Amino acid sequence: MPSVRRNSAPLTRGTARAPLAPKPAAAVALGLVLAAGALAACEYTYDDRAGSAQDTATVAPAPAFTRDPLQQDPVSDAELGDWMSRALPESTGPVVQADAGLLGAGEVRHVSSPVLETGTYILAIACRSQRRVTFTVRTETLTLVDLALRCGINRENVIYLSTDSVLTVRVEARTPANYAFRVRRL
Repeated sequence: MPSVRRNSAPLTRGTARAPLAPKPAAAVALGLVLAAGALAACEYTYDDRAGSAQDTATVAPAPAFTRDPLQQDPVSDAELGDWMSRALPESTGPVVQADAGLLGAGEVRHVSSPVLETGTYILAIACRSQRRVTFTVRTETLTLVDLALRCGINRENVIYLSTDSVLTVRVEARTPANYAFRVRRL
């Protein structure tokens, strides 16, 4: 009868046997035990006793609205001056151009300034509408401001004119809106 060897080659001195690989069934069993332990830790209990700690907990206050959307409806031509003085309060420096108006839905308005000297200016813009109003301010060669302004927020931009230029302000609204802008020398 033939004999069966346990090793394919005799071991030499200083050589160790490779460790045995874990059995796949043992790894699966260990994974199931760990998953079951994790799920057992997620127990949820109800406390239906009267006078529990949940009854005395404070309730978060209702959110306070910071902006009334009805306050963003456009004003009439008669109220336009009052709205402009509130939206763009007076400030120091000479005003070189100012304009305000009422736009219909989808209307676009172009307003040009007189020739402005080289220098630094502040452009203040505001609008009143349920939607955004787009302001585009250009010189003959350069777009200085291209902004879709969320109404109810005033914006001031500092612009520098490197040559004598005419500013063209384009205002566009998708829904009825009031707009106002003012250019003053800094």
